[in-house]
Amino acid sequence: MSDDNSTSLVNLGGLSKPANTLIEKVSSAIGGIFEPWQIKRVAKAEAEAGLIKAKSEIEITDLHRRAMHRFVEEEASRQENMEEITRKSIPHLSEDSNPENMENDWVTNFFDKSRIVSDEEMQNIWAQVLAGEANAPGSFSKRTVNLLGDLDKRDAELFQSLCRFGWLVGNFTPLVFDNQEKIYNDLGIDFESLSHLDSLGLIQFNGVSGFKRQRLPKNFAVAYCREVLPLTMSKETDNELSIGEVLLTKAGHELARVVKVPGVDGFYDYVKEKWKAHIPSDENT
Repeated sequence: MSDDNSTSLVNLGGLSKPANTLIEKVSSAIGGIFEPWQIKRVAKAEAEAGLIKAKSEIEITDLHRRAMHRFVEEEASRQENMEEITRKSIPHLSEDSNPENMENDWVTNFFDKSRIVSDEEMQNIWAQVLAGEANAPGSFSKRTVNLLGDLDKRDAELFQSLCRFGWLVGNFTPLVFDNQEKIYNDLGIDFESLSHLDSLGLIQFNGVSGFKRQRLPKNFAVAYCREVLPLTMSKETDNELSIGEVLLTKAGHELARVVKVPGVDGFYDYVKEKWKAHIPSDENT
């Protein structure tokens, strides 16, 4: 970002009320974040003052000067990351967003974890989490934020690939019926990758017996990419439906809300075949 204050987020003119409120909330929680045009100037001035004072106490070496320079540059970079994530979050705010209701501790923890994130795609994910929390405070737990802080870009991409297989079966559920099949493997979803996502705490993976949705009514509907599939079960109540080898954890469900990915060609028909015993005859024609 430029040091020119004409492009700074501190210039709030033209922004919506939720955007203004979010910026004020963030600034209040973590201490005047939005002063980019002076961050380097202030930091360098303080560093120089510290060096002058220190000269009367210790001998200033090149090592000291390099350490101070590194500190200033690192803080400037982190400042830029925090501002960029906040800027990217603004388009995702809803008109009835409630940033003022966000907990200060949550905001502080969020930026403590996200300030080192410079990759643009990862910043986009963090930005959508920030906006999601502003739109509905309490949507994302600190544990989920901390988990996101431990993910690298490849982890995030792998989770996004898994979400491409997600159906609405009561709630959002990635349907992986056989992790060895080509439709999954072509997108990097296999035993190893699912085990990895399990170890990260994003999913529960059971490649042996799988999972079932229980206590289902006789008639209900599921959906994939807005395409609805009606299902009819054998009993009037208390039915079961196999949903494959994967369940999202609480953190996985929360992060799945911000994942925007396309569906997989042919996957609707693939699942329809898996559930053919439950599909009404008129849906098979």
